[in-house]
Amino acid sequence: MLAPFHYAFVQRGLFEVLVLSVGAGLLGTWIVLRGLAFYSHAVGTAAFPGLVAADGLALPAPFGAGVAAAAFGLGVERLARDRRTGSDSATALVLVGALALGVVLASDVFHSGANVETLLFGSLLLVGWWDLVLAAAASAAVVAGTIVLGRRWLATGFDAAGARALGARSALPDAALIGLIALGVVSALSAIGALLAAALFVVPAATVRLVVWRLRAWQLGSIALAAADGVVGLWLSVKVNVPPGAAVSVLAGGVFALVAAARALGPRRAGALALAGSALVVAGCGSSSGGASVVATTTQIADWTRAVAGSTLAVHQILQPNTDPHEYEPRPVDVEAVADAKLVLESGDGLDAWMGKVVSQAGSHARVVILGDAVPVRRPGETSGPEASRYDPHWWHDPRNAEAAVTAIRDGLVRVDPGDEAVFRRNAAAYLARLQALDRTIAACFARVPKAERRLVTDHDAFGYFAARYGIDVVGAVIPSQTTQAQPSAGDIAKLVALIRDEHVRAIFPESSVNKRLAQAIARETGARADLTLYGDTLGPSGSPGATYLGMERANADAMVRGFSGGRERCP
Repeated sequence: MLAPFHYAFVQRGLFEVLVLSVGAGLLGTWIVLRGLAFYSHAVGTAAFPGLVAADGLALPAPFGAGVAAAAFGLGVERLARDRRTGSDSATALVLVGALALGVVLASDVFHSGANVETLLFGSLLLVGWWDLVLAAAASAAVVAGTIVLGRRWLATGFDAAGARALGARSALPDAALIGLIALGVVSALSAIGALLAAALFVVPAATVRLVVWRLRAWQLGSIALAAADGVVGLWLSVKVNVPPGAAVSVLAGGVFALVAAARALGPRRAGALALAGSALVVAGCGSSSGGASVVATTTQIADWTRAVAGSTLAVHQILQPNTDPHEYEPRPVDVEAVADAKLVLESGDGLDAWMGKVVSQAGSHARVVILGDAVPVRRPGETSGPEASRYDPHWWHDPRNAEAAVTAIRDGLVRVDPGDEAVFRRNAAAYLARLQALDRTIAACFARVPKAERRLVTDHDAFGYFAARYGIDVVGAVIPSQTTQAQPSAGDIAKLVALIRDEHVRAIFPESSVNKRLAQAIARETGARADLTLYGDTLGPSGSPGATYLGMERANADAMVRGFSGGRERCP
């Protein structure tokens, strides 16, 4: 029952949510009383540009979020001074501006990746000791603020005009409350995320408010319920293998619905609903998939590792087919697998940068091998300087680099399991021979297409290595970046459309893990075809042509040859 709390990373998450619940529960009562629920949600969402800037500048995420939250609060306060605008309207106006700024920064300035995704949705599994310190400081500030200014907040909340008539004219107490809300939300970023902050700061207080009338009981009940939602949500996330922030949010919403139903339907019917919900939760709680000796981040690495390890070692694959590695959010079973692993295999070069924090927070003592460091092949024109994969992380699309990765995997497996060295070397040799055959086959296939016709337009810039290996001219990409987190501007799309027309490009190739709608729209505009899908960042699902690395590259070659040649040629 309590097995999930055996792990150090779950224990830290437990401490984090208990500390946060003090500030969240107290603040929640003031937020509900003063009608600041929309503001409390908005201030977390408005932290987005700060998160992007902090990620891009290698600054602490709470610092960037704190600056953005402070700027948001000042902007709302300035606009709200005009009575014609109103507080809600001012909040919405500044929120829209903050989100627009965040999109511009993420798309065109920093090309931000999964770090921002994690902060937007949070992860109790990856909190560190500094997160605990920040949460404790925020909760302490909220307690102090409640003791010093609670009566003023209470009076203003019940009768703002009457409080001003009695002499409570200073704006400082309200400013302090706004500042504490921003501080509390920022302190919860790593745990619950900017977009789900209301699950701790609003929902528990709103739930207790349905059944309690006295302020002190309301505050204590909100703290207790926020703590219970957090602890049970964390436990559920590990048992059911869902993101902790989502589990806490769904649980908090369910409790609110149950309490509201109890008031509307009566305790008996509400009790029946509670029993039915509990039965569903218990039925859905499966055991974790522990026991993996090797953890591989990407689908390609996992495929290679299974080919080399055979049945001797269990392999846990973090990213699933058609999952964008730029948008990964740690799942409990992944962190648990890392905690127990002997060997962790990463792609490197920024593609799976999130893995470093997963390894450290899981308390893992596994040997970590970054396969990108073993890549030997540079892109054309690069005769010196750093290896190209530091700028283009999609190194596996050159089979010669895959050979180097398989060799590194073999050596890593031998180090953690020397007793099966003969098996690993035999399997690796057989797979290396298949990689070499694949390389020859693809090269021969492209040789049937005139070089002038090999013009490639894809969803994002992920095929530089493949193009360099087989003499393909990369004309452009729908997303002009090596991460799918970026977004194309209208100017970028207009230039690409003109380029496709000028170069007489016959086909635009969408990718399996990226939304195809924009590529299809550009194809309609230019007369090119967009029905040939490539496997870029990830393998395809089981049973698809790209379910394995060998199949993926064969499928990519076949799609490109068909598109380049107008259907004349195919790669068998």
